[in-house]
Amino acid sequence: MLLDSLLVPETIVRRKSFVGLMALYESNYLRLLRLIPEIGHIDGCLKSRVAGECDLYVDIIERSRYTVSLSLTYRLATQAGLIRDPDMMIRVYLDGLQAEVLSIGETQRHVALRRLVEEHRKELDSRWRSNMILNKWLDYLTEQGHLVLDR
Repeated sequence: MLLDSLLVPETIVRRKSFVGLMALYESNYLRLLRLIPEIGHIDGCLKSRVAGECDLYVDIIERSRYTVSLSLTYRLATQAGLIRDPDMMIRVYLDGLQAEVLSIGETQRHVALRRLVEEHRKELDSRWRSNMILNKWLDYLTEQGHLVLDR
């Protein structure tokens, strides 16, 4: 298995390049695997709880032989109702050992995520920006102690 330390998004081959984007997908996969070790086998809706942090929700949307599509989000209760933020739909390629963001909510409530969206607005395209945000968020979730395991 590849060592995550070999994939540092800030130093990937060439930013805005296709090769750089593929390396970022691989880095996302490795980080997601740290967060959800059994990603190839879990199903349904799962939750990770860490004291003093928001609950993290993982919904397996679709599963096929080689891919898993999932939603990764916090569910925040507000006066206006339940907000999913950041609301990411992610496709994991089990055979290619890659993970990419399929969609992300455009309005980010978190300052750090808003800053990342702004920094990467003019990158390769929305894929680069969305996947860089996922990469950083996965690092943050792991540092906070989140771990999603099958019930």
